[in-house]
Amino acid sequence: MSINALMSRDLVTIDLDDTLATIREIFEQVTFHHILVIENKKLVGVVSDRDFFKSVGPRLGTSIETERDKLPLNRKVHQVMNRKLICVNEQASVIDVVNCFHNNRVSCVPVIDNNGCPIGIISWRDIVDALAKKMMKNSTPVSRC
Repeated sequence: MSINALMSRDLVTIDLDDTLATIREIFEQVTFHHILVIENKKLVGVVSDRDFFKSVGPRLGTSIETERDKLPLNRKVHQVMNRKLICVNEQASVIDVVNCFHNNRVSCVPVIDNNGCPIGIISWRDIVDALAKKMMKNSTPVSRC
């Protein structure tokens, strides 16, 4: 099975010099947990919601937030992003991706073309959803007593 049918192609990307305030705005509007960082159209890093929360502190967005708690929002993406990229090429198989998840303990993997440009992202949920659909399609309905 190819990952092309499973991966999301609707990418949200940010630049190295965007601020954590930009990341906050994005995470408040979406349901996913990773944002790709690009420079000259190439993938150079990833920022997860965990990276963001570690960088800003626990009081941000709460009723006890102070102006001082907002200062980390001025930090730049390049200061908090993960530069250790774990990616797969668009020709990767589902097994390749599952092995990548398992061997690197990651929950999603950017998909890049041969030039290092991001073209998609695939998560373990994408694979589980596809597997569940396939299993449901092939299963025999169980009668209920």
